[in-house]
Amino acid sequence: MTSETLLKFPCEYPLKVSGLYGDDFRSVALGIVHKHVAVIDVLSIEERPSKNGKYLGLTYNIRATSKQQLDNLYLELTSCEKVLIAL
Repeated sequence: MTSETLLKFPCEYPLKVSGLYGDDFRSVALGIVHKHVAVIDVLSIEERPSKNGKYLGLTYNIRATSKQQLDNLYLELTSCEKVLIAL
């Protein structure tokens, strides 16, 4: 049987999410991530506004437990109209 991922679970995983700065992007993104990740250290969330302040990049350092968890998380993030990019 071949592995579908190079990751070994559980592992620490930097999840990057970008969207338009303002409104409720930050809370919407956190809500989605929290549905799929039991524990999130909100103090470790990194925020990077774009040079002109139009966009906001967020990095969540999460504990990924499976490929299925990450697949479900990315599916929901990329389905959200407020999320422009999820890496």
